[in-house]
Amino acid sequence: MHAEFWQARWSRSEIGFHLSEVNPYLQRYWPALELAQGAQVLVPLCGKSVDMAWLAGQGYQVIGIELAQRAVEDFFAEHGLEPQISQDGVFQVYRAGAVTIYCGDLFALEPRHVAQCSALYDRAALIALPEAMRERYVARLAELLPGSIQALLVALDYDQGQMDGPPFAVNEAQVQRLLARHWQIELLEECDVLGQNWRFLQRGLSRLDERVYRLQRQ
Repeated sequence: MHAEFWQARWSRSEIGFHLSEVNPYLQRYWPALELAQGAQVLVPLCGKSVDMAWLAGQGYQVIGIELAQRAVEDFFAEHGLEPQISQDGVFQVYRAGAVTIYCGDLFALEPRHVAQCSALYDRAALIALPEAMRERYVARLAELLPGSIQALLVALDYDQGQMDGPPFAVNEAQVQRLLARHWQIELLEECDVLGQNWRFLQRGLSRLDERVYRLQRQ
């Protein structure tokens, strides 16, 4: 989606994608990655996700990337943090405690920004992008990220003909097609979550599946 789309969504507080509780898949499966304390974790298209605060609370250094300045400011305000703000090229950088968020375009990230990252957490990036941008996103991650990195990916699958995204449907075959070249892929869990998501029922979906993957860069 174009930058203007997301800026408008945040300005109108149309952020139904934002969850006020820590993602249960993150809590359930993140420990299996067995990362060292203090490891850096990249969270692309992070919004104001409370998952970042959870990761920081577990002893990790969080590197978020978010286009909407309001989302970044809301994250720190809602967690009672006063960030230091600096400029790094095209990015305005907000830092407080164990969380650093680069405010700007994901595709403008440079390898130096993520060279120390040991893991990637994607709950909202892949499914936020239309198909052509998904290809570009995956290719950019392959260029940016260190060779030993691990990832936890959460994807949604539904009949795309019943609802326009975002979030977009990314089924099992698409995950394999997009990621298998650069990642080893392990499906950890698959769950029918339509009954827990009334807004998707209202939009006419007959099926909504979540799949959780563990990825290892190869």
